[in-house]
Amino acid sequence: MDFAGKKIGFALTGSHCTLEQVLPEMKRLVNLGAEVQPILSETVQTYGTRFGKPQKWRERVIAITGNKPWTSIPEVEPVGPKKLLDVLIVAPCTGNTIAKIVNGITDTTVVMAVKAHLRNSRATVLAVATNDALGNNAANIGKALNIPNLYLVPLGQDNPTEKPNSLVARMDLIVETTQYALESKQLQPVIIEYKGI
Repeated sequence: MDFAGKKIGFALTGSHCTLEQVLPEMKRLVNLGAEVQPILSETVQTYGTRFGKPQKWRERVIAITGNKPWTSIPEVEPVGPKKLLDVLIVAPCTGNTIAKIVNGITDTTVVMAVKAHLRNSRATVLAVATNDALGNNAANIGKALNIPNLYLVPLGQDNPTEKPNSLVARMDLIVETTQYALESKQLQPVIIEYKGI
């Protein structure tokens, strides 16, 4: 895989328990020659959790990409008119975020970045991580599968016994899904057995 010359937006949203899983994929893209622009959701910027404080995530993405993250709606709005990105990745993509994307609600930094990017008919990759994927968010994931230029990282039930509605993307397939998305293809199969990474 060669991402040399590709400008890739990489947005982190508030599934804090999966942030550690996505950062190696961000690093892989950099190592494959991509110019990666991090984007942080308001939740990642604001809330400290047992998985880390906001400053930790900010420092990590800067160390990986060499770029200061975009953190506001005004910063990401030019993604559309200036065609700043070749592909946009949202990983992890929370249930809240995917619901807003597919229902046209644009009130956060990440969702504005997606809206601005999609107006150029360019690929957007969603790596879903949500406890209600097979509950209230099932309809939204179904919609995402039918929206042009949206591609899902293959996902499966991470804990069907204790959390039967939960689905998590195989974060180690972000790079492969992105390569396919740049060719206007969905990496298959989309629904897989989740074995963790």
